[in-house]
Amino acid sequence: MNELHRSLADKIVRHIRTSAMEQGQHLTEASFQTLFGTSRQPIRQALGILAEQGVLERVPNKGFYLRDPSRVQADPLPAAAETSDEAIYLRIADDRLSHRLPDRISETDLMRRYGVSRLGLRRILTRISAEGWIERNEGRGWTFATLIDSVEAYRECYDMRQVIETHGIRSPDFRLDPVVLADLRRRQEIIAEGGWQRLSQLELFEANSAFHEGLAALSGNRFILTTVQKLNQLRRLIEYRQTLNTEQVRGQNTEHLAILDALDARDTAKAADLMNAHLGKAKQRKARAEMFSDGPADGANKRGDT
Repeated sequence: MNELHRSLADKIVRHIRTSAMEQGQHLTEASFQTLFGTSRQPIRQALGILAEQGVLERVPNKGFYLRDPSRVQADPLPAAAETSDEAIYLRIADDRLSHRLPDRISETDLMRRYGVSRLGLRRILTRISAEGWIERNEGRGWTFATLIDSVEAYRECYDMRQVIETHGIRSPDFRLDPVVLADLRRRQEIIAEGGWQRLSQLELFEANSAFHEGLAALSGNRFILTTVQKLNQLRRLIEYRQTLNTEQVRGQNTEHLAILDALDARDTAKAADLMNAHLGKAKQRKARAEMFSDGPADGANKRGDT
């Protein structure tokens, strides 16, 4: 089992748990290829891993089908080894967020610090580069991009989101696509109907990110969508370090459903006002100094991502 197949298998499980999938539903390679932006071969391997775990059933010449969805648990795979690509990726992320890594660094320094080979390091740096938080220098070494790693950065992030996400809904090009809106509603109803207690922190973050990215996609402006996706990528690193606040999750879930209610009523002006207020409340919660610590979150750090 390599790291790519493992990562894709984890993503498929999270997708199952945050979607209204029924027992016996066909999971196609093509659908996940579109969703995850990767080729079919690694997806096929990831589906095979889940079949071995009993999450899916493999039917010869037909593909993979979901077993009882109520039995699909978070994190069904064994934890990654401390020396795996994933573990080292997370250590680099944590060290960067905690300001233990400089803005510019060489591959030699990173190899020595994390005990990784040059080939392994380059795999990890390629992933980080694709996510947009490191760039290769023209000469030698790498430079980290600015992360959302301070109160001021978080405030600026939410200022930007209020402007562009609200504008996206107000845009005359915004599409009231009933299929997309119904899918977003199903995901939010899963959270409302107990998912706020059952789903993991990672699953809740991704479900709520999908809500905002889904509405951004309906704006008809590709730059609004790519900006929201980029900001979510940058937020993801710091959000995972915070302790889940389930009451905040419930509150923002109610706000998400109210936005969808307004859109279903074709009242985009009201939906835009609700989105602006929703992000404004989140900005006030996030702009607290205790969100940012020098290490992994403890019980004092509360979050409810949106």
